[in-house]
Amino acid sequence: MKLLRIVPDDTKFRFVRYRRFSYPFSAIVSIVTLVLFLTVGLNFGIDFKGGTLIELQAKAGRADIGAVRQVAATFGEGEPEVQEFGDAGGLSLRIPIQPGGEIAQAEVVRKARAALESTYEFRRVETVGPRVSGELVQSGTLGTLVAVIAVLAYLWFRFEPQLAIGAIIGTLHDIVLTVFFFLVTQIEFNMTSIAAILTIIGYSLNETVVVFDRTRELLRRYKTMPMQELLDLSINSTLSRTAMTATTTFLSLLALVIFGGPAIEGFALVMLAGIAICTYSAMYISSPVLIYLGIHGEFGRKDGVAEAVKASAETR
Repeated sequence: MKLLRIVPDDTKFRFVRYRRFSYPFSAIVSIVTLVLFLTVGLNFGIDFKGGTLIELQAKAGRADIGAVRQVAATFGEGEPEVQEFGDAGGLSLRIPIQPGGEIAQAEVVRKARAALESTYEFRRVETVGPRVSGELVQSGTLGTLVAVIAVLAYLWFRFEPQLAIGAIIGTLHDIVLTVFFFLVTQIEFNMTSIAAILTIIGYSLNETVVVFDRTRELLRRYKTMPMQELLDLSINSTLSRTAMTATTTFLSLLALVIFGGPAIEGFALVMLAGIAICTYSAMYISSPVLIYLGIHGEFGRKDGVAEAVKASAETR
């Protein structure tokens, strides 16, 4: 029986030549990410900011955002945030942390129920105090940093120095572009978002290891092949596997976006973006950087920028 092939086995697409476009593009996006992070900032959810989150559903007709915002302003101190949420008639109401501890937060919920329960169904009520939100920020940040450091250490010991540096650059690049997605879309950044970032790091690691394992194998087999040609060969030889993995993962996440409901919609959207980012990075960022780093040692070669230019001329 003939196996399904999304990509033909004899594909000879020249990926590495597009580094002249991918590197400037990623550099610009990284700079924009830094600017947006310092000016706009992430849309931190209640997990990190603290406060009260109430999800409402109108019992009849559409929700009146203006009326709900006006009523919510009387619940306590601070400006409430009211947004449409989920299906028609759904609202998300966020009220900042109130001075007075848990008693003050409970009083906000009581006022909300008294004022809105006659016309709105309370689907979700969540309250996070300042102490809890601070602990979540600390634990989430520490956990993410430890995971990233562990991944980078694994890559360093998994590959030779030049391959390890390329893999590390690719992983960090994927994290930056994922943060860029959060900044542009303003999807709520909460504890689920940290889980999404860690999952994307794992997916990025998987993609990079597959391509670089093939690169190392080809380096030992073809010691005189021009570096650009060898990298194109390694990417093309794993392209069918990459396409299958990306396609099946994309379809699974798309199902979560459509049928999973608001609770996991943000996570699924971030993961969809992460699949595209990791695939792009493995082909156009991690692999081409080996041309500039050079390969030497047990492979018996050292290809720098001059050799890359020469190899490029030979392949034309």
